[in-house]
Amino acid sequence: MPPGRAAMSVTWAALPFLTLGYATPFTFAVAAVWRRSTHLAVASAVYVAVFVLMLTLLPGIDKEPDSTQGAVGVLTFLLAFVGCGHAFAVRRKVFDPHGLSGVDNEAAIEAVRRQRALRQKARELAAGDPGLAKELRIGRPDLPRKYNDGGLVDVNHAPAEALTLLPGVTPELAVRIERVRAETGGFMSAEELSALAGLPATLTAEVADYAVFIP
Repeated sequence: MPPGRAAMSVTWAALPFLTLGYATPFTFAVAAVWRRSTHLAVASAVYVAVFVLMLTLLPGIDKEPDSTQGAVGVLTFLLAFVGCGHAFAVRRKVFDPHGLSGVDNEAAIEAVRRQRALRQKARELAAGDPGLAKELRIGRPDLPRKYNDGGLVDVNHAPAEALTLLPGVTPELAVRIERVRAETGGFMSAEELSALAGLPATLTAEVADYAVFIP
């Protein structure tokens, strides 16, 4: 939840306490209309009833101070403290009904960028030192390894099961890639892979992002 909206939600939830219960019915009524919530509408009606009862009893404090004052105290407690607790319990549903406050989009974006950088670094390493790349098992998600290659798949060595991790590559396509690889000795690029194995042209760019071609 953005800081501004979070502050607003806390202020809204604290109104019953800050106004000693006098604002409680209106607090829930506004939220009920805003969110068109049956639960909030019912809560508002209950708090209105308690509020009206409290106002009805107030003039009787002078006539029957003990019993009336006690009843008014209980009603004030319900409006101020129970109402405040209730408001804090539902404030996220009021101000963030879709639960988007828990979604950290920036972290998700950063994670994707990091994976891209890892794949690029692994490709550069594989191009400069294929032997080391094989020892590190770059592009081999089917094998235990410690090196993080960002999700690459070595099209020239990975089994069919691992090839299906490439975007859009079905088990049938993976078997075909494996068969053509055995016949041709391997591939040099995603474009060559698409041409020789008959992959749909629309997959070439997506496959290229995750494929590595180690000799």
